Amino acid sequence: MTSSRPVQDVATLLATSDRIWRDVSAADWLEAFHSHPRIGETRAAQEPSARSQNWSAEEQRHAAESDDSLKQALAEANREYEQRFHRIFIICATGKSADEILANLRQRLNNDEATELREAAEQQRQIAQIRLRKWLAE
Repeated sequence: MTSSRPVQDVATLLATSDRIWRDVSAADWLEAFHSHPRIGETRAAQEPSARSQNWSAEEQRHAAESDDSLKQALAEANREYEQRFHRIFIICATGKSADEILANLRQRLNNDEATELREAAEQQRQIAQIRLRKWLAE
């Protein structure tokens, strides 16, 4: 992104971010996934910035506010996902209810490895777009 500066407008910034994200390696995608907390949790495997932690908490608000049985179901599905794919479940949770997140998680458990990696990368791309907009609004 730095080498793409100066960026003339928001649309160009977002398009550049998308292009770069799609061009990086799968190892880079996996590294980025480590900066996210599990759905329903507040801490990531790698310690993100306070801003990122706050944005994550806001994005996952619906999952955090769900009842205990739904939180338990999310935790169990997260464990199943991690056993299957050896990484955390990534979803752009903004605007999604805990029920929607759980349904998406369960559906994605049926994906093969390559399909799921692409889906997780797409979800990360969506998160990046939202966070770039938040960053610009500050």
